[in-house]
Amino acid sequence: MVSLGAIARKIFGSSNDRQIKALRPKVDAINALEPELQALTDDELRARTDMFRQQVAEGTSVDDLLVPAFATVREASRRALGLRPFDVQLIGGMVLHEGGISEMKTGEGKTLVATLPVYLNALAGKGVHVVTVNDYLARRDAEWMGKLYGFLGLTTGIIVHGLSDEDRKAAYACDVTYATNNELGFDYLRDNMKYERAQMVQRGHAYAIVDEVDSILVDEARTPLIISGPLEDRSDLYIAIDKFIPSLEESDYEIDEKQRTATFTEEGTEKMETLLRDAGMLKGNSLYDIENVTIVHHLNNALKAHRLFQRDKDYIVRNGEVVIIDEFTGRMMPGRRFSEGLHQALEAKEQVTIHPENQTLASITFQNYFRMYKKLAGMTGTANTEAEEFANIYGLLVSEIPTNLPVSRIDEDDEVYRTVEEKFAAIVTEIKAAREKGQPILVGTTSIEKSELLAERLRKDGIQDFEVLNARHHEREAFIVSQAGKPGAITIATNMAGRGTDIQLGGNPDMRIQEELGDMPEGPDRQAKEKAIREEVQKLKEKAKAAGGLYVLATERHESRRIDNQLRGRSGRQGDPGRSKFFLSLQDDLMRIFGSDRMDGMLQKLGLQEGEAIVHPWINKALEKAQKKVEARNFDIRKNLLKYDDVMNDQRKVVFDQRIQLMEGENISQTVAEMREDVVEDMVARRIPEKAYAEQWDMEGLRADVLEYLNLDLPVEEWAQEEGIDEEGIMERLHKAAEQAAADRAERFGQDIMTYVEKSIVLQALDSLWREHLVNLDHLRSVVGFRGYAQRDPLNEYKTEAFELFQAMLVNLRQVVTSQLMRVELVRQAADAPPPQEPQRIQARHIDATTGENEMADGDTMTLARPEARVAPEARNPADPSTWGKVGRNEECPCGSGKKYKHCHGAFA
Repeated sequence: MVSLGAIARKIFGSSNDRQIKALRPKVDAINALEPELQALTDDELRARTDMFRQQVAEGTSVDDLLVPAFATVREASRRALGLRPFDVQLIGGMVLHEGGISEMKTGEGKTLVATLPVYLNALAGKGVHVVTVNDYLARRDAEWMGKLYGFLGLTTGIIVHGLSDEDRKAAYACDVTYATNNELGFDYLRDNMKYERAQMVQRGHAYAIVDEVDSILVDEARTPLIISGPLEDRSDLYIAIDKFIPSLEESDYEIDEKQRTATFTEEGTEKMETLLRDAGMLKGNSLYDIENVTIVHHLNNALKAHRLFQRDKDYIVRNGEVVIIDEFTGRMMPGRRFSEGLHQALEAKEQVTIHPENQTLASITFQNYFRMYKKLAGMTGTANTEAEEFANIYGLLVSEIPTNLPVSRIDEDDEVYRTVEEKFAAIVTEIKAAREKGQPILVGTTSIEKSELLAERLRKDGIQDFEVLNARHHEREAFIVSQAGKPGAITIATNMAGRGTDIQLGGNPDMRIQEELGDMPEGPDRQAKEKAIREEVQKLKEKAKAAGGLYVLATERHESRRIDNQLRGRSGRQGDPGRSKFFLSLQDDLMRIFGSDRMDGMLQKLGLQEGEAIVHPWINKALEKAQKKVEARNFDIRKNLLKYDDVMNDQRKVVFDQRIQLMEGENISQTVAEMREDVVEDMVARRIPEKAYAEQWDMEGLRADVLEYLNLDLPVEEWAQEEGIDEEGIMERLHKAAEQAAADRAERFGQDIMTYVEKSIVLQALDSLWREHLVNLDHLRSVVGFRGYAQRDPLNEYKTEAFELFQAMLVNLRQVVTSQLMRVELVRQAADAPPPQEPQRIQARHIDATTGENEMADGDTMTLARPEARVAPEARNPADPSTWGKVGRNEECPCGSGKKYKHCHGAFA
């Protein structure tokens, strides 16, 4: 029975159809301007940019300039790049300008589409960011599209790994900035660890277009960007705990593959308690006593490492290091580490060097970073399956843009075999058949292990000439992918990573020219060879088309339909022929987890013979339902995690905004004075309770507080003996004494020096306490889930307690700042100071899931102590920390407090 919704769609079209139809008049208007613009000279065309900028400056909205601006870009593109955007590309550009997601098939020219809204929005002069998944694409697109922007008088900047702050600042100052998602996020975090406004490199978040938006805002958004510093080494504990796990039996623990959890049963807990007690590692009688929280944490990680994480699937061991494998791309992720001690547990399991855990100093999720942009847009070939997530989390609506030419790819029904062995035998047979007729084949696998297993099977069957693209061999990725369309070519790829590079039938002539003639000088010989390569590629293209186009052969279904669609979408580019088929077995992970046992029994009863497959559209629908369930569960997990991160994000915004105000403020004496007043009021309220009698006052405690926080030895006990004195009177005297001491110090230092000292101490104290607060929030997050057992909502509990922790941090900040400033003195440093120690190193790290490269590799570390060089004591200005150079942790602090550096300014650095 046909639903009413289906009938309505047939008559009126879908909401997507109606949206596309509404944009057609603007396309017609752009086309109507084409003859007029073609008649302009290059200089006249370029002058339109200045005209548009003037109109924007005078109050014209960029929305009103869409038609003439898009028409200008189209004509400039034809002249500068030799590419004229199709009408459907104009529609894609309009969706991006409106702050939506353009879903465009592979090969439809998304890179060129972005130039239309980029140009239009850059006219406002606030900077436009184009976000790519790796450095290679950022450079390629910036250099390629930069010709167009330069032709129109716009500047283009590139942010890639390894740039200096000066280079970054210059790139962000450009009209258009190409950057990776990681670099943008880390620049934001690093900016908020700077001590001067002028050192910050970003200038705001006006408009961003995210390329491969599903990869960046869904896949990579699973893990936050983290800047961290090392904690104490606990290698011995990991090794000791690891030795207990191999003795466990299956009845000692429970594994849930769907939820990726491993827990001890009652028998397992008792066994662990006995082993720990015998080893002298158990405190008290029970494993779950409060003193054993750390031990329980380590035991759970060790169990996960041994029973949930498989070598060569979830990670590999290379050069004595445990390297994570990304589950979506099958790529190595060197430098990225599992958090909360899990990576150390894997290192103990594999008996390699155990690296210390890191403490988070600053972090942000991609969700919260990209939501800072006033306008956000994205483009990809596969977004519709995640439309709900994009709408709920980012407020982005997905629009399917029609293809320039109809898609002629044939998507065949899945073939389901009983065993993996039967499935692989069928795949090898299929590859041989396609190869014999000269059809290019792209084989998609879900892990390194499976790609190498298939490669070995092909070699045994006498097939040697194929390419394997996975975590172990990705150096020549772009070239391998670009030539995968040659007739008879076989490319085995792990989850078809390497997006951003087209698979063109016959091969990519430009990539071949670059590879084969890279060092050849310009001249007639090179031109002749280039022409020969292009002619050869054209012949190979016709041959590949005749053989049926690219055959995408997938060896397994992924948990996410989007990853399957990415693989399928590689075939059928720009109207080319092609086909796709998935080969499955009941032993595949997705089938096994979702109850293939019953199906296996049913198929045997129906008489399914070895080597036979079951093929039916119902199978496809059943699998799609299973995938939808997994996607919905994963979305719920990400949404729940984001709710917790939103709590921290609200606090992060307050702290980072406060830092910027402090850096920009020429004089923060008023802020410091208010902090001092609050400290005095808190002291009096704590020691002199409201409506308490004088004999109940804790004047001894108050005197100790005054000495600790105000560095003043005042006769507060004597004040309490005076007739008619009350808490208001004592508070007034303390205020006056503190203000006088601060004024005396400011007079001795001079106001300029005092302003610098105040700003430095407030920023350092804020940074130090914020880092401690992040650790406290991590600990709270790890235990708050247990509140659910008491019928209390863990999220509400987390919000309440996180707010209380934040309030406590602010109180602590006032006390630390006041205490430091009331002790600052100008003194000469002793000449025979002990040798300096190395300042604490900090590290920024996150892995690009598409390339597997550590974006923050190559020694990109920072030190929390900003000055590096050793400075003679007599050359140090006590009031100017930037003149101190390296200071030993046990040296007397150069500020003159009389304390060791590690207990004074070194506590914040």
